[in-house]
Order: sequence, then C-alpha cells, then structure tokens
Amino acid sequence: MALKKGYKALLEEANAKVPTLSVDEAAARIEDENTVIVDIRDVRELDREGMIPGARHAPRGMLEFWAAPDSPYFKDWLADEGKTYVFYCQSAWRSALATADLMAMG
Repeated sequence: MALKKGYKALLEEANAKVPTLSVDEAAARIEDENTVIVDIRDVRELDREGMIPGARHAPRGMLEFWAAPDSPYFKDWLADEGKTYVFYCQSAWRSALATADLMAMG
C-alpha cells in the first residue's frame, strides 16, 4: 500500500502551524512558573539520555489521551489553560507533530 502522505509532508504541515523556540528561548523558560516543559520522548531515551530538570514527561504515544479530559488516561497537569506548554524531543519532529495535534484538539 502506497502512503498518501509521508512523514516529510506531515512535518511540513505541522511546522507551518506550530510556533517554535530556539534551544536558548526554551532554556530561558525553564524557571518560568507559567511554562510547562514537556519531554515526549520514549522512556528508553529518558533512561539513556536523561531529561531537562523540572520537565514533565508525557510519552508521544499517550499524549493526546493524557491531554483529553474525557479520556480515562487524562492527566490534569496537561490541562492548565493559564500555562504555556513547550514540547520537546530529540529532533523536533515528534514535538512538532504532537503540538499540531494538541492545537487541533483545542
């Protein structure tokens, strides 16, 4: 079966929609109480490489379920409308797709 849309097209669409931060801009927000830094990498990556101190973890495969209030997997720390969420991963691919999905969810 041929794909109708490949990962490059998905990334291009996501990157056209989502705001991005440089590493320095994201680092400047780590201490901001109104910003939640969220690592969406796999737990094996966290074990191998560690996490930004103070960041929260939401695995990419569960993120939409954790963010949806009607989901049995809902995590209320992902639903604070007064906060800015900064998602990160290894290459900014998963975080771009995740952010686009969450933006589409509202």
